[in-house]
Amino acid sequence: MIQELIDLRQSIIEGRTDDALEIIDDLDGMGRKSLLRNIKSYLVRMLIHLIKNEVEGRLTNSWAVSIRDSVVEIQDLNLMDNKKSHYLKIDEWESILEQAFDSALYKASLEVSNGAYKPVQLLKIIDKAEVIGIATKMLKLTYSYSQENLGDAINTELSQLPGGEDWNVDREN
Repeated sequence: MIQELIDLRQSIIEGRTDDALEIIDDLDGMGRKSLLRNIKSYLVRMLIHLIKNEVEGRLTNSWAVSIRDSVVEIQDLNLMDNKKSHYLKIDEWESILEQAFDSALYKASLEVSNGAYKPVQLLKIIDKAEVIGIATKMLKLTYSYSQENLGDAINTELSQLPGGEDWNVDREN
């Protein structure tokens, strides 16, 4: 990227506008690819825990916190600097979720029931559409809630997951 900036500067100094615009497009593409890679890593992490939740029918504090943190981080990454626009629009998640699901399935196979299932076996046990549906619902929250209120909305959704009934309840015992 440093070389691209040096080339951009030189193109501007020399008045080569077309070259400068091409370099800007390249830099924009690199930035978007990096952003998508970061978002995808959080999607994978969230999906791993949603898969574990579906198979095991429970929600540990660790899983819930990981899901919640992933959604919060995705909102932060996806929100443009103007705090009003998003890099990924609400209808652009399907293919990214499909890609992330495949990676999550393999990683989840190492963790679900202490690695008792191979990815192919897990795929037969879980309802992929359900897991992706829950993930999509979580992602939609990032468009509907401010950064200050997102956590509470996620907590409400977590309480709807198997084993999550007590997630949003303050218990003394």
